[in-house]
Amino acid sequence: MCVWLSTYDSKSRGFYVDMAMPVDITAIASYYGERYYCVLSWNFDRYDIVEGNHSLWDGVSRPYRETIRAFLIYFQNEILRRPNDSFCFANGSIGNFFFAGARIFFQSLDAAIFLFSRVSEIPCDSLVLPVISTNDRLTLGCELQDGTIIRGQNEISHPTNGTIQTVDKRHSSTLPSKIKRVFYMSSEGNNLLHEVFPPVNPTVLEQLKSVDCIVYAMGSLFTSICPSLVLLGVGEIISSRSCLKVLLLNGTQDRETSGFTASCFVTAIADALNRTHGDPNIRLKNPPGYYINTLLVPKDGDIAVDLKQLSEQGISDVRVVESVRDPKHGVLFNPSSLINTLASLVE
Repeated sequence: MCVWLSTYDSKSRGFYVDMAMPVDITAIASYYGERYYCVLSWNFDRYDIVEGNHSLWDGVSRPYRETIRAFLIYFQNEILRRPNDSFCFANGSIGNFFFAGARIFFQSLDAAIFLFSRVSEIPCDSLVLPVISTNDRLTLGCELQDGTIIRGQNEISHPTNGTIQTVDKRHSSTLPSKIKRVFYMSSEGNNLLHEVFPPVNPTVLEQLKSVDCIVYAMGSLFTSICPSLVLLGVGEIISSRSCLKVLLLNGTQDRETSGFTASCFVTAIADALNRTHGDPNIRLKNPPGYYINTLLVPKDGDIAVDLKQLSEQGISDVRVVESVRDPKHGVLFNPSSLINTLASLVE
């Protein structure tokens, strides 16, 4: 499950990425490092991949390959040690499995991030922080507008029903109702009575107090972005800052945001930071403009940009950025154009 909010420090020209585990850091490197990393499918070829015999290893040096394999093997062994739990490897990411294996082995999320950062060659002047730093098992849940509770990231964003068919988030079955909010549940929970409130990593809050620009990155809105925002303290600090606050609008709809316009994305982020639909005792009432003041839109994207509604929300700076159309993922920001646009905003 990929959960992250990125912030930019113009002094060091480095991106700070706050995320909740597990995460595929290759996506971050792809967008911000102008270097593409292959996110590999984990299917019936997984034994060849683990054994190091798959063609995907062609051109990979032996030390690099053996480092990755060691943690893939460790992760698989941990799965096999839990005979009462079912685990579907289909549609998995080798990046996620490697990262999960490292986290379990080190019993430290920070250590796993350090290793992954080095292996995936994330620039040394970038700081990767977990938004929640814990070894406790947490589950993401969501409440739909009709009151339905869904447990687990996969069930929210791309349910597979245990099949091995390739997941396409853009064409997954529709939700019975729109998502009202996301929240954290205990690992054994299945309803609102099992909601938990994990503390945010204090280092993340310290960084948010000092950065020059806050960027809400592209990704699955409710399962990749909002889980970092609903934590106590995040909305308070972001709303108090007078810095640039940029939302990178997705280029394509998915199961979570079917029928959404740009202003709907803004509303969802503001609701998450305000904790609008949760416990009224911890609710904020800040307008959307306190959290977002600039919107970057991929050219020829599929999501309607409703300028009038955005203006009413306090967002008047809307900029179109060059895009590319990927046959699998739809419309994406052109990486170099996105980096140049972000850099120009903070200069």
